[in-house]
Amino acid sequence: MIKYDRLWITMKEKDITQYDLYTKYNINRSQLNRLRHNKNVQVNTIDRLCNILHCNVEDIMEHFDDNNLF
Repeated sequence: MIKYDRLWITMKEKDITQYDLYTKYNINRSQLNRLRHNKNVQVNTIDRLCNILHCNVEDIMEHFDDNNLF
């Protein structure tokens, strides 16, 4: 399972709000909702967030083992 809890911590550290993401950086609100609920998001969204926040992927998301083996 991928969790995006680190995203909110990194955003706070960088002083960037969700409002900033969708008004200044054109991140779709539905994408923010998906991130908030730890649902699938496209890799390009993760890439954009890393560029906006000037951070690495591991500053945004974290993997936890689960039984999801497809």
